[in-house]
Amino acid sequence: MVQVLDSDGTVDPWRRRTRRTRRQMPLWQELPLLLVVAFCLAVLIRTFLLQAFFIPSGSMEDTLLIGDRVLVNKVVYDVRDPVRGEVVVFRGTDRWVAQETPGPPPDFVGKLGRTLGDLVGVSRPGEKDFIKRVIGVPGDRVKCCDDQGRVLVNGIPLDEPYVIRNSPLDVPPNPRECRSRRFEEVVVPPGQIFVMGDHRLVSQDARCQGPVPIDNVVGRAFMVVWPSQRWTSLPVPATFDAISRPAAAPADPPPPAEPTPVGGVALVLPMTGLMSVLARSGRSLGARRRRLHP
Repeated sequence: MVQVLDSDGTVDPWRRRTRRTRRQMPLWQELPLLLVVAFCLAVLIRTFLLQAFFIPSGSMEDTLLIGDRVLVNKVVYDVRDPVRGEVVVFRGTDRWVAQETPGPPPDFVGKLGRTLGDLVGVSRPGEKDFIKRVIGVPGDRVKCCDDQGRVLVNGIPLDEPYVIRNSPLDVPPNPRECRSRRFEEVVVPPGQIFVMGDHRLVSQDARCQGPVPIDNVVGRAFMVVWPSQRWTSLPVPATFDAISRPAAAPADPPPPAEPTPVGGVALVLPMTGLMSVLARSGRSLGARRRRLHP
């Protein structure tokens, strides 16, 4: 046993008792404290840095399948705008309609489980949360199709290997439905993005529901983390590298400068992320249910 001596060389019994008490703290006293600390850390990470989202429908197939969980970086768009080709989670505007009918209301246990899950970022998302791929950024001109049935951005056709099941070309375009592959040219307004699902045959997206304000974007989905056999990253496809700024920008108002493309995941220290999120205007930190509608 290590003894603590005073300056005169005698043993201090009070210090010896203190050291013995700290050394012999039982597990049942330490475990609740560890659980509380872990829970608080999970809430902070979910609120300011990262969150896992559940995929409930198939309109991002085959990139994202029903039941997948994706990890979303909630800090990256505090320092830059979304980039073409990124997969983003956002809150839909009033024009965006949920693609799934809400189920029956949960009982008390179900509500409690959803509340705890939402706090740590593993619950299902809210009815107005969607996940899509960014096709156009402010000032871009987006339309479909060229003679090969491809989407054009600023006159450049996209070769989209991630689109396995496309919409038919023989269906006439309808501004209220996304059944047709063809749609008239859209000039993306300032402060907004044009998004589309990878499964174009069933995706209800900006073709018929309009662009999305950048302020509504929750974050970038950069990785599939569950199930374990589908663990993979979600990089920006190479086809977007060839797209330049629009040839003719809107006259009123002019488009903002092109954001710097960043393909990787932004690694930000927790304190930096906390300060940047608190500084963001127009973002509510209130609790929201999370149910994605790709």
